[in-house]
Amino acid sequence: MHAIEIRRIGITELDTDAVVNAANSGLWEGGGVCGFIFREAGALQMTEACRRIGHCEEGSAVITPGFQLPAKFVIHAVGPRWSGGCQGEPDLLYSAYRHSLLLAQEKGLHSIGFPLISAGIFGYPVEGAWEQAIRACLDFQDEYADYKMQIVFAVLDEGIKEIGEKKLKEYIIRSETLPQ
Repeated sequence: MHAIEIRRIGITELDTDAVVNAANSGLWEGGGVCGFIFREAGALQMTEACRRIGHCEEGSAVITPGFQLPAKFVIHAVGPRWSGGCQGEPDLLYSAYRHSLLLAQEKGLHSIGFPLISAGIFGYPVEGAWEQAIRACLDFQDEYADYKMQIVFAVLDEGIKEIGEKKLKEYIIRSETLPQ
């Protein structure tokens, strides 16, 4: 059974073990989801924690405390900026999700909240962003079937939520019909 759900909720409201920040490579307070997470966690504390780390490569992730958030940790994942799809964007986006999940597992966490990484100000097309997100999460769950990880996607837009639910259903149906 796949423990992935998509909720219409602000990411900073999730009480998962970790929430994922759609970060920039410099790990500074940005706009969109990133700025919101910084402000809600405590911008000064989060800025200092990120300054100590310094940098995160595109397609990778790093972790800080959650400070004032309900989540204990924030995983800062750097997705790609959309440049038409010919600059390795799908692989980089998949990698950002995978690194986030592996980092959570390494820390012994069992629940994680994601935004739809790169689909906001980084301009990644929503359907393609969902495809990489869901594929990375399902692949992780298949590869680490004995490790329980609740995965929640937090989105604010009902249309984006519906696209995600449709993609998730398509992937699950497809995986159930493949020969084992």
